Amino acid sequence: MNVHLIAIGGSAMHNMAIAMHKKGYKVTGSDDEIFEPSKTRLANSGLLPEKEGWDVNNIHAGLDAIILGMHARADNPELLKAQELGLKIYSYPEYIYEQAKDKTRVVIGGSHGKTTITAMILHVLNHHSIDCDYMVGAQLAGFDTMVKFSKEAKIAVIEGDEYLSSPIDRRPKFHLYKPDIAILSGIAWDHINVFPTFENYVEQFSIFVNQVSANGSLVYCELDPEVKKVCEAARDDIQKFPYGIPAHTIVNGSTHLSVTGAAKDSYQLEIFGDHNLMNVNGARIVCNQLGISDLHFYEAISSFKGASKRLELVGKNASTAVYKDFAHSPSKLKATTQAVKKQFPERRLIACMELHTFSSLNENFLKEYEGSMALADEAIVYFNPHTIEHKKLKPISEGQVKQAFGGSNVRIYTDSKKLLADLLSMDFKNKNLLMMSSGNFDGIDFKELGEKVTAN
Repeated sequence: MNVHLIAIGGSAMHNMAIAMHKKGYKVTGSDDEIFEPSKTRLANSGLLPEKEGWDVNNIHAGLDAIILGMHARADNPELLKAQELGLKIYSYPEYIYEQAKDKTRVVIGGSHGKTTITAMILHVLNHHSIDCDYMVGAQLAGFDTMVKFSKEAKIAVIEGDEYLSSPIDRRPKFHLYKPDIAILSGIAWDHINVFPTFENYVEQFSIFVNQVSANGSLVYCELDPEVKKVCEAARDDIQKFPYGIPAHTIVNGSTHLSVTGAAKDSYQLEIFGDHNLMNVNGARIVCNQLGISDLHFYEAISSFKGASKRLELVGKNASTAVYKDFAHSPSKLKATTQAVKKQFPERRLIACMELHTFSSLNENFLKEYEGSMALADEAIVYFNPHTIEHKKLKPISEGQVKQAFGGSNVRIYTDSKKLLADLLSMDFKNKNLLMMSSGNFDGIDFKELGEKVTAN
């Protein structure tokens, strides 16, 4: 196979390129900007384009397939040339399905938790040496790439994102995977630039669950009322498996799963929080469908340390822990803040979040954040007015943000250097720090911050 990737530098796209290269395909690609770590990883595999930018000479009749990344535009010159030549053009999710169509497809969907659940399932399969292909939205310990294709694997585990497939395909990605086993973890309105109403957003999940194959399995979080409604209304020929929070105890800052009929009464986890416990339960039921017993699941999950940037510990000492988390939507902020507060009830919590996404910086969406950080002892919200300008959104003020979040515990920053200086001037004895964003607070090094906060 001779394949060319337009916008090869993306997080998912460069992993796909490496996966195809490992499978023995001839892979080329192009992009107008490639950042780290994509740049080095592509270079190490001999796949880094010689120059940045688009070049119609990359497109020729000898190509078996074009894969179009979301970063490219509909008027991309390479795309136009491919269309002119009548070449087969796939979106990223279309090509994932093409590689997985003859396998048992496990698809993990939800507004939150999907990366973690995918990572849990892969961790358990890997622990028991069960081969599978996969696509996951974070770099995982023990896995070279975020995408794997093979001829041998009988199972494909796919993280099912609800965002658009490509610049010329407006379908949500997870509508293209046709699961045999699906899991739905939660529904909380997001991507308002694509789904302008909550009803329109929920409809995408209804379509997803009804694409499960006949006699396939649908695993869902029954504690989320919207998920429960959507899944209970799904087709009758789908087997349905609801889940909630499993029995557990918290002892000295560690969470222990309480189990019956296993080799021991409890299993200590490396992760914590009700949302993660629900993720564990959902992953367990999916693994049951793949032939893995509860006993073997518990043995494996006890060593799971979490997915990158998902409640990731970046520093700690005897009285302080510093975590970073990908949380940015209201439901994620609430769940993550609650998790840290519940795990360490004796410590004060300083919770910081960055308004970084299109939805979060939209003045009409801001009201959705009311009370989302109420459990923090001190809540800090950061946003960069230049980011709003760059996204061509209407400006928002510090007063608007403070009013939207509500509560007397909220402080607003628009200067990340001032925020960093103020954080480093605090006494963190018997306090935890939680940094939440899909970005990096305009340049804050989380590892360095963790080291400095916990140095004493």
